[in-house]
Amino acid sequence: MGCDLEEFRRYSQRDGVRADLDVLEKLIPRDSSSLIVYREGNEIIGHAMWHETNTEEHRRGDPRDKEDREVLERLLGGKKDFIELHEIWLMKEYRGKGYGKQFFEFFEEFIRSKGHGSIVFYADHPAALAICRQRGYKEDYLAKEGWHVFYLPLKKRT
Repeated sequence: MGCDLEEFRRYSQRDGVRADLDVLEKLIPRDSSSLIVYREGNEIIGHAMWHETNTEEHRRGDPRDKEDREVLERLLGGKKDFIELHEIWLMKEYRGKGYGKQFFEFFEEFIRSKGHGSIVFYADHPAALAICRQRGYKEDYLAKEGWHVFYLPLKKRT
């Protein structure tokens, strides 16, 4: 599931990789499971980052703007805590092979198993939009940023 920060830095410098290292360095000290990597053999071929947040703050102490808060409150039905899937990335040569669908299945169960009740994901990539829609995420739109905002309430395991 994870890797050390130095291995991730090397991976993030490869051509075609988009990774928000500033966010990663803020997340890792709190919870190393906030970084999930996908591997083919020993090689990292993709990653995802997530963090706990709420409708009022984007990250600790970083308030959300008015439009973002309003979109989230509409989707979530008020002020709530949630898990934000901050970033998901897969090397181009591995796209279209089912990894995205597998990741969302894994991620939803992983977050559920940690006791969290919902996931929010901001997306603009057509494949991510399609996966979220197929998986039943509720959807809204953040016009100022041009992002689709997806929300999935998680049912507790019985």
